[in-house]
Amino acid sequence: MKKFISILGSTGSVGLSSLKIIDKKKNLFKLKLLSADSNFLLIKHQIRKYNPEIFVVNDFKVYEKLKKLYSSRKIKILNNFDKISLKKSDITISAIPGIAGLKPTLSMIRFSKKVLIANKESIICGWDIIEKTANKFSVKIIPVDSEHFS
Repeated sequence: MKKFISILGSTGSVGLSSLKIIDKKKNLFKLKLLSADSNFLLIKHQIRKYNPEIFVVNDFKVYEKLKKLYSSRKIKILNNFDKISLKKSDITISAIPGIAGLKPTLSMIRFSKKVLIANKESIICGWDIIEKTANKFSVKIIPVDSEHFS
């Protein structure tokens, strides 16, 4: 049975590394949600290649272009995490850099069984909220870098 994966920050280094692993084990994973900031060409490539159910695009101009481009496809293109409705992801990889990653991480906790967190700013600034939300939804938080683990 395939594991459902969501990646926050799919065009960054951690997101791209995660996608390389998924590429090697395609029969084990299905991408539910991807998110990125503004790299139009890479986002377009990821939509075509991985066919996620939802793609959240932070940059509004890029969002509008993608929304028009994919209006006839089943994929939902969103501009924020507020209107997400998603069945549980087995794993969410949270790799949006800086404090900008806190709100998306909190939003995705309710849709995830495990959150692999690669964002130290979210942990430093919002650990109490992350832990409380994870406990409420019975979600396991796993740091994916030694810096985060400490």
